[in-house]
Amino acid sequence: MKNPTVQSGAILAVCASSLLLLMTIWPARVEAHVTGLMGGGFASGFLHPLSGLDHVLAMVAVGMWGAQLGSPAIWVLPVAFPMVMALGGMLGLIGVRLPGPEIGIAISAVVLGTAVLKEAKPRIELAAALVGFFAIFHGYAHGTELPPGASGMYFSLGFTIATGSLHAIGILIGLIHRWPAGKAAMRAAGAIVAAGGCYFLWSAWQ
Repeated sequence: MKNPTVQSGAILAVCASSLLLLMTIWPARVEAHVTGLMGGGFASGFLHPLSGLDHVLAMVAVGMWGAQLGSPAIWVLPVAFPMVMALGGMLGLIGVRLPGPEIGIAISAVVLGTAVLKEAKPRIELAAALVGFFAIFHGYAHGTELPPGASGMYFSLGFTIATGSLHAIGILIGLIHRWPAGKAAMRAAGAIVAAGGCYFLWSAWQ
């Protein structure tokens, strides 16, 4: 039977390598999201969060942080984010102006990555409020980038389901937190997310 420490160490290498690979192959600009490549509302919405590494990093970090915090945060955070994100998406769809959404998205990756890195353990209410606050910026960015002719309802449904899927990936990664080497792996992943957020924040100011 394989040593759990060795297994979790291998997972660390895979997670870190995967995140670094994503950061190199994704578009360099924060605002490089797919906006009109697909005509269908649901398909466009589902792919939209996957088209920007800033979104991906933050959403995966939500799942990882929830896994670190344990119950009930492991399900509260991944539920709170899509719910509030849908509200932000509606604001974008109806044309409400929200200053600095790309900056807010970049900061979310920095803060959430740092929370995973530091294994921050705030009260569940504070953690949920923080996640919900950043979800507004993510949802708003999606809502303002509705492709011409696409259904707003199906587009919103698509990006909400995609977001939930990214949270689930973060939770699966977070399961390694039960082992000592897994804790180190999570902190390394958090550092990578935070570093990516710093890069996107710098890009947003250019």
